[in-house]
Amino acid sequence: MAFDPSPIWISLKTSLTATALALVFGVAAAEWRERRKRATGLAFDGVCLLPMVLPPTVVGFFLLLLFGRNGPLGKLLMHFGELVVFSWPATVIAATVVSFPLVYFTARGALAQVDSTLLDAARTLGASEWRVFRRVELPLAAPGILAGATLAFARALGEFGATLMLAGNIPGRTQTLPVAIYFDIESGNMRDALGAVLVILAITAVVLAALALWARGQRHASQRG
Repeated sequence: MAFDPSPIWISLKTSLTATALALVFGVAAAEWRERRKRATGLAFDGVCLLPMVLPPTVVGFFLLLLFGRNGPLGKLLMHFGELVVFSWPATVIAATVVSFPLVYFTARGALAQVDSTLLDAARTLGASEWRVFRRVELPLAAPGILAGATLAFARALGEFGATLMLAGNIPGRTQTLPVAIYFDIESGNMRDALGAVLVILAITAVVLAALALWARGQRHASQRG
């Protein structure tokens, strides 16, 4: 059987898109939480971190309830002629949901470490809240947020359970590398399964090496400064 590269491209496209979405929503949620340190924030933390502790198949089940034909979001999208389940957007939704907590958790820690006196000084000079966040807080928290984004990419790349529940296994459309590995093993095609495993390991190694080089460059830059 000829080698099918489509799971590689589907996985890369899905992981990059999911990481971008998790980064935007995760940082926004972390910033909102940092500005509202109330007792109710614990419940908000619990909801945001829930996909990280639940089994992926359980997360996929809840997503199926939401986006299925009879789910509230599924019915709404079908009203506009869109069906999410068993489509490529379903792989993105599943990967985004399971990787979101990693960005949220690390972004909260990074934002909490920013010296509040610097933010107050910027406000005193007349900067708006958006400008303070964009020009002062975000650059200072960037290393931690980038680390969270890297973890989110690795998590999205390896997502299996929720993807299979919501997107299924459609070659050329929703078959990501982890799903392809599972079905290759099920069919006894160990050679292709091993090849897919090596591809995931190579991609993850490249991403982690790039992060390590960037972090080293940041440390050297700070020492020179």
